[in-house]
Amino acid sequence: MEKILVVGSGFMGSGIAQVSAQAGYQVYLMDIEASALERALEQIRWSVERVYAKGLLKESPVSVLTRISAEKDLSRVSEVDWVIEAVIEDEGVKRTLFQDLDRISRPQTPLATNTSSIPITRLAERTSYPERVLGLHFFGPVPMMGVVEVVKGEKTSEEVFERGVAFVHSLGKIPIRVQRDIPGFVLNRIFSAAFREAVDLVDQGMVSPEEVDIGMRLGYGWNVGPFEIADNAGLETCARVSQSMRALGETLLAPRSDLIERMVAEGRLGKKSGRGFYQYSPEGKRLPK
Repeated sequence: MEKILVVGSGFMGSGIAQVSAQAGYQVYLMDIEASALERALEQIRWSVERVYAKGLLKESPVSVLTRISAEKDLSRVSEVDWVIEAVIEDEGVKRTLFQDLDRISRPQTPLATNTSSIPITRLAERTSYPERVLGLHFFGPVPMMGVVEVVKGEKTSEEVFERGVAFVHSLGKIPIRVQRDIPGFVLNRIFSAAFREAVDLVDQGMVSPEEVDIGMRLGYGWNVGPFEIADNAGLETCARVSQSMRALGETLLAPRSDLIERMVAEGRLGKKSGRGFYQYSPEGKRLPK
């Protein structure tokens, strides 16, 4: 049984751990915060049971959950076949982590990042083997989304890139091959352009978030509207992505408005805090206005 270490047990990390375990991998989910790990395991248990109840999982939830173990440090790195980083969207934090992973992992182990905006090449710069660093950009909620961007850095080897494609297939998802390392990759660049305009229009009082979401669902066939996506991802993550885009010179993809930053300053982080563009119950259910 192949082993995977997922570093970071937040919304994305816990989802990656879940789908990997459902696909038959032994998963080590690592976080330095014990409370975060506890919440993640509870969320994974709830989600696996829900998937099973819908008839989308043949194996029992208990069997899946036994393949996930909580880890408080990186001591498992030398044992695993894959490392997937899903920590905070902060380039400094990620670069330091990749330097540590490079030092203690086996040279042949692929090191993947789930970053949504930071170039893979910049993270690989801190490693001795940049050819094994690649992007595996999942979309959330991970168990429900069917695609993963596989991103090639400037020095990512073709072998590691193809291993990433095969790994995504093994999870039952469709890989989107991103052959060149550009900020935001492909799908986020397209979404960011639409989200930038949506945020500006809402901040100017021209339309409500709910009406934009309804319009994009019914008018353009989106399953989820842009503000619903933002609340699910976490508005602090959206803010960091925007800051990263600006820092990389991608001003056309970063919102002109500072609405997101103002909401984050007020503690309105989206579903996780109970209030973002919408309000939510403690269980994460959206509340009517």
